Amino acid sequence: MADCLPFRSTGFFSDLILDYIEEKKSLKPYYNRFPSVGNFKSQIEEKSKSYSHDHRPGLVEVLKLQYEALSTSEATQHHLDLLLEHSTFTVTTGHQLNLFTGPLYFLYKIVSTINAAKQLKENYPDSNFVPIYWMASEDHDFDEINFFNFKEQKLEWKREAEGAVGHLSTSGLEELAQSLEKEFGKSENAEYLKGLFKVAYLEHETLASATRFLANELFGDYGLVILDADDARVKSMFSSHIKNDLLYHTAFRQTEKQAGKLAELGYNVQVNPREINLFYMHKGIRKRIVKQDDDYCVLETELRFSEQGILNLVDEYPERFSPNVVMRPLYQEVILPNLAYIGGGGELAYWLELKSLFEAENVAFPMLMLRNSVLLYSDKISRKLKKLETSIQDLFLSPEALEAKQTKKNSSIEIDFESQKKHLEKQFDDLYELAAKTDPSFYGAVAAQEKKQKNGLDHLEKRLLNAQKRKLKEENDRVLELQALLFPNRSLQERILNFSEIYVDYGDRLIPELMEELDPFQFEFLCLELTIYNTKS
Repeated sequence: MADCLPFRSTGFFSDLILDYIEEKKSLKPYYNRFPSVGNFKSQIEEKSKSYSHDHRPGLVEVLKLQYEALSTSEATQHHLDLLLEHSTFTVTTGHQLNLFTGPLYFLYKIVSTINAAKQLKENYPDSNFVPIYWMASEDHDFDEINFFNFKEQKLEWKREAEGAVGHLSTSGLEELAQSLEKEFGKSENAEYLKGLFKVAYLEHETLASATRFLANELFGDYGLVILDADDARVKSMFSSHIKNDLLYHTAFRQTEKQAGKLAELGYNVQVNPREINLFYMHKGIRKRIVKQDDDYCVLETELRFSEQGILNLVDEYPERFSPNVVMRPLYQEVILPNLAYIGGGGELAYWLELKSLFEAENVAFPMLMLRNSVLLYSDKISRKLKKLETSIQDLFLSPEALEAKQTKKNSSIEIDFESQKKHLEKQFDDLYELAAKTDPSFYGAVAAQEKKQKNGLDHLEKRLLNAQKRKLKEENDRVLELQALLFPNRSLQERILNFSEIYVDYGDRLIPELMEELDPFQFEFLCLELTIYNTKS
């Protein structure tokens, strides 16, 4: 069973993203086309004309080499072959190489991407659409990805790390794999998860290869294509844009200007561009490139290049130049025949700062799609909510508001003083008529008295509410406990829980159920009830 509610009513999304999905007019200059199915016709035409189809053979060659060590499904192999055709386009999502996929929304991103490609094929049968997972293998924020949560336990990969995370050796994960024996339990589903973790991380040498295996195991049957763009051959396709950033600081000028305009509209700036938006990546380091006087220097190293020297380096070793968060989207859209990017609210916020950069670089700006967001809950929780006469939507309220609502609903005493306030206002209307016939000071005295008496009613209503809260505490606590269970740390479940916590109970029906229920063009928050069957322990 599934219910939807508007993103705005959840209380968990920024004004920028809410205004975007509601197509607020003031935001239209910051994106190309809104991602409705009908708008993809024009996007296909634009991308087909602007994309360098000469990139296709090299892109497919790199992808097939990356898939050599994997068991590739027929669906994925078919998509790899289709990428050679000019009528084939991609829909892309990106994600960090979080340990064991990290938060639940990793699944939602990829399911949204696969389903979007599927729906586009149904609506535009003359074209082909390939779902892409872009691995953020060049990130160096190890502390953001070295753990996942399981039943309130933080399971962490403890080690020192520097440089691109995709290059990290997986050695040292044996201890964590052993700890999963206890944490996951001994059910059939738990045994599958433990085996999946061991094969991914103990039988693959790098974090990139482990993550590629894991994503392929989970989604390969649906035709997902996984790309690690940390490769000299695909970087060479981007070399002219690397040089533009080094020489002309195009990204800095364009992004700063667009971010400033968004700030003037009252939105928070998500990313701040630098004059050079590239890292130097080589031999275990990933450090910023900066210009000092006439030379290009790599921070925290002794590396220093002349202008001609660094341009020669781009030609000879393009893989040593790693885009930052501002340049990575441009890199993606240059090398892929991409139509749309699917991401979370924070990601789309910084994409909205980039349209003028794409225009300056003569690259088609993709359609921006907010990924599906989901609250998963069991049929057992559903029965408890029904018994408490509480809806799943009520749980999106703050704990304070939820407790107040439950108290007012279950109290045998009417707590709402609205009728008394209206009666008071009617009484003061007569006094205001009288005051109008006298001097202004009397009018002010009436207004002050009205405010005082309304405040008194508010105070009495609050005291009555608190008294009833105490009386109904046991019943309220049951509702608040369910809320805390589904909203850990007062956050969305999808940002905290790992898929393993759901999989232990639900098993291999989880991803097919998500594939069935998630509609990437719906733009509403999904509440999905799962029926849990007993598993062998």
